[in-house]
Formats: sequence, structure tokens, C-alpha cells
Amino acid sequence: MISELTTNNKTIPVYILSGFLGSGKTTLLVKLLAYWKSKGMTPAVVMNELGEVNLDGEIIGKDVSMAEILGGCICCSVRGDLAPQLVELVQISSPDVIVIEATGAANPVEILDGIADTSLYVKLQIRELISVVDSIHLLDTYRKQKGKTFRLMQEQIRAASQLLLNKIDLVTEEERQELVECLRRWNPHAEIHLTNYCATPPTAILRENELPGVSADHRSVSAEEENHESSESNRTHSHDHVMAYTHYFSKPINSVQFESWLKQLPRDIYRAKGIVTFSDTNSRFLFQFAYREADFTKLRSSDRLEDVGVFIGEHFSKTEIEQSLRQLETNEETAE
Repeated sequence: MISELTTNNKTIPVYILSGFLGSGKTTLLVKLLAYWKSKGMTPAVVMNELGEVNLDGEIIGKDVSMAEILGGCICCSVRGDLAPQLVELVQISSPDVIVIEATGAANPVEILDGIADTSLYVKLQIRELISVVDSIHLLDTYRKQKGKTFRLMQEQIRAASQLLLNKIDLVTEEERQELVECLRRWNPHAEIHLTNYCATPPTAILRENELPGVSADHRSVSAEEENHESSESNRTHSHDHVMAYTHYFSKPINSVQFESWLKQLPRDIYRAKGIVTFSDTNSRFLFQFAYREADFTKLRSSDRLEDVGVFIGEHFSKTEIEQSLRQLETNEETAE
């Protein structure tokens, strides 16, 4: 149990780096860290390794705050370590941005669920789930289409909001087209970046223009994505590609309306959890939503946690969820 809660009120963007061993995750991480530091930002890293030694951590440098989760995968055996590590990282270093580099064996969706637990204690907002794909590895795995590696690679690609098809110099033009078609089939929503050594402008994958307090002149797209830009533009405005949305409630809401709202959530949202204060019962509850069923646990009055909800799913509209929750809050103002 996390006993000491952070007093930091800023919402910290979180990026997840996914991909098999050797795909180029750490190369990309180093580039992103250098970019943020050049902007005067303070980044922090959560490094997950299956072994007991963090070798990649030596590459990051001592000037970046880092939490290590060793000896297992944060999506399964050591997932319980993620929340306390993240909270401690925020308390100690007060970062402007956090990157979680997962093991090659990690299922990104399970990591999202672990971050949802942490969001009950500190203000976090998942921004991007970036999967780095080794071109040669994908080509071999895709053509065989069997085994655990094939299924895990599918999950890592399907879950991503940004895909880096890396080491493209090692495949032919025809093979490159085959791989892009594969990525599009498994994930029609993510932006695809064709790279060597993960060399792509950080602004192309970070969507910084959507971060609080940060502006950008334009939103970068990859060469492959430009071909789809016109056909995708209308859908982008109405159907966000997000895997998790964090909502901080501004006021108590009605319990009956909220329970009814949960039951009507889109089926693309398959998990939700959070803390909410009900205006009609004057009580606070921890809520869990899974398999279309909701569960509520009453909290003690001494629990110093913010009212927050975290919603996890595939390709649902963050905008629609936010607007409908704001409407519940507005209903309370009208009732008063």
C-alpha cells in the first residue's frame, strides 16, 4: 500500500516504449531523452528488465532519474511494483515527462492497466504507446504466422498509437511494402514511421501540440502516412486512437447517473477504475469496471486521493468520454 502521496498537482504525460529485444527501443529512448532535455524539460524513466541487472540503464546516463523493475515483466510477475515505483519517481524527481521501457516480452495492454492503478495516486496521462518493430524479425514471424512470438508481436503492434518499422535498410522494397501492409492490417489507426536507427523527428511521434502548455507549429506525419492523410483526416477528428484516458473529476456526481453511464460505455472500453464522490450519498467510492460489470468499494474519509477515472480500451473516442463525464458534472450544477 502506498502511504505517502505526492503533493505535486501537475499532470505528467507518460509514454510507453514496446518492442522485442534488439528492435531499437533503447536507441529511441536515448533520442527522446536528448530532445526533452534540449527543451529544458526533466524526463524520468522506468526501466523494466527480465534479468536481475539493468544493462540498458548504463546507456541512459546518471542525469536522468530512473526507476528499475528487474527480475520479471511489469505486465505480469512484477506488475505490483509499478505503482510504488512511479509514485516514488514523481515524488523524488518531479519530472515533466515519464517514459516506461518495457521488456520485449511485455503485453502493452497489461502495462496500461498497471498505470491505471498508479493514476489513483498521482496525476498521470498516457500520451502514446510506441512500438518499435524489427523489420527482419517481423518479416520472418509474419510469414510463419505461428507461435507465442507471433501472437505477442501482434499484440504489441495492435496496441500501439505510433509504430516505428525499424531497420528498413535490411529488407527490399517489396518486403517493405509487405510489412507496411501487415502493420496496416493489424493496426489501421496508428501512424507508421519507416526508420533506420529509429531516426525520426521526435515531434513526429510525441504529438506535443496536444500536451498541456506545449504548442507546435504542425503535426508531423511519416511518408507512408501522408498517403493515407486525406482518407484518415475525418476519422481522426471524431475517433481518437487512445488506449487509455484519465479523467479528473471537478466535482461530485450522482451515483445513479454514473452507474447508468458505466453500463452504456462502448464495448471498445473493456476496463475502467477510479475514485468518485457521489453527491447523493455524500460518500467516496473506489470503482472497478470489467467484463461489462461494475463494482464499488466505499473508501474511508481519511483516504487522501483525488477523484479520478481511468478508461482503457481500443480505438474509442476520448473526446466523447470526456464530454459525457463533464455532462454528469454539469447535471449536478443544474440540480443545485
